[in-house]
Amino acid sequence: MRTIVILLVLASVASLGLAAPAPQQEITIIRQEENNSIGVGGYHFSYEQSDGQKRDETAELENEGTDDEAMKITGSYSFVAPDGKTYRVDYTADRDGYHPVITLA
Repeated sequence: MRTIVILLVLASVASLGLAAPAPQQEITIIRQEENNSIGVGGYHFSYEQSDGQKRDETAELENEGTDDEAMKITGSYSFVAPDGKTYRVDYTADRDGYHPVITLA
């Protein structure tokens, strides 16, 4: 009985070592653009990271100076999920809310 308990403890310790998370790699930005002219009608930015994540966003001020003035934002982002697949989200955000469309890239 004592041998079984010792074997179970050793197996548990060994499984913890096998289940330890892999060391994470450092993620860096490999491309970046920005034009932050907010207040002059909108902005634009984009970036790409070394892990495959990308984002691109543009905002425009619509109906400037009127009662219907509103910011309209369009953009997309993509990422590699744990399942190894790349997912992309295209979206708009305006006075009517946030409108995403998700696709498998």
